[in-house]
Amino acid sequence: MVFSSLIFLCGFLPITVLGYRLLRLAGGDHPAGIAICNGFLLVMSLIFYAWGEPVYVLLMLFSILVNYLGGLAVGAFAKKEKPKGKKAALVVTIIVNLGLLGFFKYTDFLLTAINSVSGAGIALLKIALPIGISFYTFQALSYVIDVYRNEVKVQKNPIDFAMYVTLFPQLIAGPIVRYADVEAQIAKRDDGTEQFFNGLFRFCIGLGKKTLLANQAGKIWDAIALQTADMPALTAWIGALAFTFQIYFDFSGYSDMAIGLGKMFGFDFVENFRYPYQADSITDFWRRWHISLSTWFREYVYIPLGGNRCSAPRQIFNLLVVWSLTGLWHGAGWNFVLWGLYFFVLLVLEKLVLKKVLEKCPRFLRHTYALLLIILGWVLFANEDFTALRQYFTALFGANGWFSEESLYHLTSNGILFVLMAIGSTALPAWLGKRLFGKKEGSSATAMQAVWSILLLVLSVSSVVADSYNPFLYFRF
Repeated sequence: MVFSSLIFLCGFLPITVLGYRLLRLAGGDHPAGIAICNGFLLVMSLIFYAWGEPVYVLLMLFSILVNYLGGLAVGAFAKKEKPKGKKAALVVTIIVNLGLLGFFKYTDFLLTAINSVSGAGIALLKIALPIGISFYTFQALSYVIDVYRNEVKVQKNPIDFAMYVTLFPQLIAGPIVRYADVEAQIAKRDDGTEQFFNGLFRFCIGLGKKTLLANQAGKIWDAIALQTADMPALTAWIGALAFTFQIYFDFSGYSDMAIGLGKMFGFDFVENFRYPYQADSITDFWRRWHISLSTWFREYVYIPLGGNRCSAPRQIFNLLVVWSLTGLWHGAGWNFVLWGLYFFVLLVLEKLVLKKVLEKCPRFLRHTYALLLIILGWVLFANEDFTALRQYFTALFGANGWFSEESLYHLTSNGILFVLMAIGSTALPAWLGKRLFGKKEGSSATAMQAVWSILLLVLSVSSVVADSYNPFLYFRF
């Protein structure tokens, strides 16, 4: 079930909100009332996941059980001051988690690689990828690791822990929510009227990004990507720019919806995007893009490997590990590995050589440099077939000529959309929103948000009803 589907917007969400509000009204802030609400959210989250993945609900429940017991074991050994047992419990939990992720996500990728090298002809298992497995695996792992580090307390209530892992707003496409960020809110949270309407407004902004911008950009990209063999340079750049906007509005829109839904139920999730296309370097871009994933790899891979506290060669090795894993996390394909290594090389170059050069350049040039490299990176990301990838890159640089009538058609017919997307990817709309709502207070601000929420909701639902094109790119990760 996707957030922009009619079944979610007109069925699941209203039922869940109504049920939750009634339970909160009846139970108040009493611990028993909160416990019932947590149980209700768990049940609804399982229904949400089962709608698209009925079989893999069992896999997710097994993952929850493994990490719940892993946390208990780590905590028990820590209490008894048995560091070897504590470490063993952590290692076993990590192995089981990564084993599940590896089996379901990477088995066929590895078998294909073995067949290519050896000619063995091993039959592929053709395992369907469980939706959201990369997200909920990393989320659950962060809890057990933080228990091991004594950064969070052991969650002994299985319902509360299961609710944390399965909470439907962030279950299948993030943000990756660390347990420490919501630990207190599991037991007590602010889900009053103001918080609810703030969340609803944020949800509607994300829904608008997805349905009104990302889907339209996706149509342009899909149409252009089919003709890589003979497209001129202008068409190729229009397509690359369309995908650049599609993946941003698709994923940041989903994150906005997830954060908004979290607020509606009293949870404050971490921000996942900070206007990444305003970055003036690749380093800056990765401080702004998919922040929860970058934070996860920094906290649980890069820093444990030594981070910046070691020699330059070791720092480069640490970055190589992180970016190889980042590429593989996004997908079981060589283009994703290449995409990760592409950013590894750029980040190392900035770290060792380009940083001082960029600091001397005007911001406009730094921004242009970053944006061009980001767009080229998305071309790597989008083309899983290496023949198509090679053809696309040669087309970008004029192998098939520079423009055609079709290029001009794409440019003129989609010019307004590209302008809107360019503006929408900056901080300008948020600044205008603050100017608009910042002067309002209390019920007046809430009423204004409600009006804009309804307007965005009507436009978005109308778009969904009128158009069957409604993919979510990050669902496959």
